Formats: sequence, C-alpha cells, structure tokens
Amino acid sequence: MSRVVIALLLALALSSCATTAPPSGAADEAAIRSLEEHERLSVLNRDVAALQRVWSEHLVVNTPANRVSPDRRVVLRLVTQGEIHYAVFDRTIERMRIDGDLAIVMGGEVIQRVGSPAPPPVRRRFTHVWKRAPEGWRLVARHANVIQP
Repeated sequence: MSRVVIALLLALALSSCATTAPPSGAADEAAIRSLEEHERLSVLNRDVAALQRVWSEHLVVNTPANRVSPDRRVVLRLVTQGEIHYAVFDRTIERMRIDGDLAIVMGGEVIQRVGSPAPPPVRRRFTHVWKRAPEGWRLVARHANVIQP
C-alpha cells in the first residue's frame, strides 16, 4: 500500500512540474525579446501606430545625432518626416537584466539609411529601458551611439 501511495505522489509531483508555467523572469525575458523585435520592425517599416503602442508617451531618447528627444511625440515626428528611415535595421541583444518592473537591454545595431546611392551601413551601440505598465511593457528610454570605424 505504501508503495502505491509513494508512486502516486511521485507521479503527481512529476506531472505538476511538467505543467508549471515558466518562472516570471523567463516569461518577462521572452516578452521583452519579442517587444524588441516588434519595435525594430516597426521602426524599419515606419509603423507609427505600432510605435505608439510600444513606446511610452514619456519616452526619452539620447540619439546617435547627439541630441536628446524629450518625448515620444518628437521621435515620432522624426519617423514621419523621414529622418528615421532605414533600408536595413538589424539589432543584436547582448545583455538583458530584469529587475522587478524595469528591464534593461543592451547590444549592437546596424542601420543603413534609405538613399540613392545607398549610404554605407552604420554600426551603433544601444541601451533600452523598458518599464512594466498596466497595459504591458513600454519602452521609456533609449540611448544609441555610433561606433566610429
């Protein structure tokens, strides 16, 4: 009888492990990685509506042009006016740290602006700060700088 009880308890324990959701950290990391890709594609496609959903209204950007854009409205204007218009935009995440409701993502980017003839690709370093809000994670700060050849 005791072997049957032990076997049932062991089976129950193993089955609960198999159906347990991933830890919050893993779920948050997966969500941020997905948002990073969504944000990259939205910039590449100049999808203002998608960027409004992923960028906080209070987004602040320290730009590769050595300017600080104080809010989302200013950055979206750069997109609509064509100052942010890329033929190529690749991003590599090298490090991510999640601490409660904040996530910090760092890595490299390669962009190539739209133009004829095509301008040379530009390599950059970036840092993103994401904040969990009631409606989900939102990008609240970005820093990007050009890597000099």
